[in-house]
Amino acid sequence: MRGNFYPFVCNPKISFYLCVRIKFDMANSASVQQYLSHEFPNGLRIVYLPSVSSVSYCGFAINAGARDENPQQSGLAHFVEHLLFKGTLKRKAWHILNRMENVGGELNAYTTKEETFLYSVCLSEDTGRAMELLADLVFHSQFPETEIEKEREVIFDEINSYEDNPSELIFDEFENLLFKGNEIGHNILGEKETLNSFTTGSCREFVDSFYHPGNMIFFFYGKTSFKQIIRLADKYFTEKKSLFSPSKKRTSPEIIPPVKEKIEKKLHQTHVIIGGKGYSYHHKQRMGLYLLNNILGGPGMNSRLNISLREKRGLVYTVESNLISYGDTGFFNIYLGCDPKLENKCIRIVYSELKKLREAGLTASQLNAAVKQLKGQLGIASENKENIALKTGKSFLHLNQCDNLAETYKKIDAITSLQLLEIANEIYDEQKLFQLIYH
Repeated sequence: MRGNFYPFVCNPKISFYLCVRIKFDMANSASVQQYLSHEFPNGLRIVYLPSVSSVSYCGFAINAGARDENPQQSGLAHFVEHLLFKGTLKRKAWHILNRMENVGGELNAYTTKEETFLYSVCLSEDTGRAMELLADLVFHSQFPETEIEKEREVIFDEINSYEDNPSELIFDEFENLLFKGNEIGHNILGEKETLNSFTTGSCREFVDSFYHPGNMIFFFYGKTSFKQIIRLADKYFTEKKSLFSPSKKRTSPEIIPPVKEKIEKKLHQTHVIIGGKGYSYHHKQRMGLYLLNNILGGPGMNSRLNISLREKRGLVYTVESNLISYGDTGFFNIYLGCDPKLENKCIRIVYSELKKLREAGLTASQLNAAVKQLKGQLGIASENKENIALKTGKSFLHLNQCDNLAETYKKIDAITSLQLLEIANEIYDEQKLFQLIYH
């Protein structure tokens, strides 16, 4: 389970902190509905998106993830996420499991490098039930030792499953190679050695450090009125009074010389990742890099890498380019799987495509086509309500704002060919690229 678990625009490895306000029909006229926000005295912020749908999406985005762990805590953020479901002051695991399931709702969670998400999907009539349960899990989880022993085995199995899949594992190893020596490069699932050391005390220490109202967002997307959501939030979320003061500051990764590494795995297929540093989600050129990545190897079958490696030559089944942005850094990677005999040829073609983007700016017609394609993808992605709710929480957590679709389109329309050429020469510089191969 990687940090960019919930994709934007159908690509399972893109993590791009955009969110949109929803267009919906009221009185037979479409309009863009502004999000609403509120902050309680204890520091908890709420972001609200209205909808006419009878389904509610709500939950907490907590500014705590794998990069907030100490070396001896590797995997603890993810471990805590699992244990949130295993018992509170007033509920046992079985009662938690059934609380939303009994009314047809869902309760989910996931961990990234920088966040933990805990959220529910339910009918609007059950919104109060969901909010009360979410508050109980976030603020009153007990992490019983008996449940810890059981869940430890579950995560061991998750790690084994992950390690059996080289096309997934290589992404984590590449990130650790790129950010060597910094917590941001560590595996979210952790290591079995550290997992064996976790106790009730370990979990409580992590929660006490980061699960503060001032370090989280509550997001809501549904038809329950904003006034009612504020009332429910005041009832369930404001008992914890303390404001957030970080016990551990995040350190930015250092710039290190590029590395090319080849690891023997005795596989039928060679797996290749090429990439390097990108932009944080605060960077002014982030949108330009996002467009450039879409041209290079985004989800469209007409991406340059897919055309060159698959459509023209039939060398690969899968090739893709991905972007990940964090608060203070970011990176891109190009992944492909191929026959071992074709490894060198495929790598040469990848570097050739990167060179073309560095040396030849897009023509006006090429830029127009690329902009139109990206805008279409984003427009279609805005129909995924669960994704929108999660992205809204994530964007508000880090940026304290959310762009609507029209604002995002405006930023894309402003990108020039010269900007893309400058970005390509900065990011796709061959002398800065890392490479990892499984064979």
